Amino acid sequence: MTASKTIATLLAGCLAAAIVVVAVLPPAAASAGPGSPRTAIVSLGDSFISGEGGRWLGNGSEAFGTRSGTDRAAFDCDALGFCDYDPERIYGASDANECHRSDLAPIRSAPIAVDEHLNLACSGARARNLWPASMGGRPHFGEPPEADQLAELARRLEVRLVLVTIGANDVGFGELVAGCALDWARSDPAAPELCHGYAQDEIDTLLPRARRRVARVLDGVRRTMHAAGYSRRDYRLVLSGYTSPFPASRWLRYPERGWSRLTEGGCPLWDADADWAAGPGIDSIVGALRRVAAGGGAEFLDLRHALDGHQVCDSRSRRVGDAGPSEAGAEWVRRLSFTEGTTRESLHPNAYGQRALGRCLALLYTRPRGEWSCRAEPGRPIAEAISLEPLGG
Repeated sequence: MTASKTIATLLAGCLAAAIVVVAVLPPAAASAGPGSPRTAIVSLGDSFISGEGGRWLGNGSEAFGTRSGTDRAAFDCDALGFCDYDPERIYGASDANECHRSDLAPIRSAPIAVDEHLNLACSGARARNLWPASMGGRPHFGEPPEADQLAELARRLEVRLVLVTIGANDVGFGELVAGCALDWARSDPAAPELCHGYAQDEIDTLLPRARRRVARVLDGVRRTMHAAGYSRRDYRLVLSGYTSPFPASRWLRYPERGWSRLTEGGCPLWDADADWAAGPGIDSIVGALRRVAAGGGAEFLDLRHALDGHQVCDSRSRRVGDAGPSEAGAEWVRRLSFTEGTTRESLHPNAYGQRALGRCLALLYTRPRGEWSCRAEPGRPIAEAISLEPLGG
């Protein structure tokens, strides 16, 4: 196999992502639905919201051991720096079926005062994996459709908020970004192979169908909640968008020439493609989701700027070194890596990024229903960095 094919295979495996699913559900209680004494918030979706990548506290400069203290799965490290690794410490039972629901996934880390924070999202999910089975929903990784899992929760608990994040896999955003990285790896600055033209054409082609499928997700959630005895006043339904794992090219701290963007930073792509990913590429997906939310009676949470200053290879953040992790200075997105953890974790919000997204959700929970934009300020800890403002026109 050639180096290019190897990179293509690994990148495609690592980036086709998608979101959310939870633990074993206890038996239904006698008291149920909106009248239950126990309250809950629930998330449905793909890898972006399930917690894929939550193993990592920033991106360390060391290849082994605790990886500069960033690898939360490391344990029993000896004096020579050799460690054992157990991803189940982070992903629990979902490590086995690769749903990868992190202990710090946004729904779980959000400081919202309810009894249960429940994550039904699953890595790799598409919209059809969220529809109820009665609407054509399909199982994913051996689990029932996420709306059917929600139905059981809604009958047992008083669900006050349902967060949905889905759609990126339906337009193949992860595979397209993988293609961008491959184009970078097999060309040079004198004649760069750029991806953004064909990638945007692909997204534009698939978005109409994706919008219809996400609208069906929201319809399925509303029907599920209604069947469990809820009116629309009883809970908040929030559709959230995504953010690019890369900043715009002016913020990339590694040059286009040479291999440092791959070997040191884990962000292999040309400047023009980074600008596309951080701009028109993600904007087109988020804009479509916002229109779906408006037409489906849901609130919308725009996350395009929620990790600003902390994306992979961003010059306003840094790799973790001897001093150990620091949320104010670390990258909040997992670097592309073929040797540490799994490639599927790459280019997803890491533990810090998931806590930041959880902070966005908690701020939304305190605001009136509507459209909101979450933003991060570089160089500050999460509690100070994250703010929420009304989403403009």
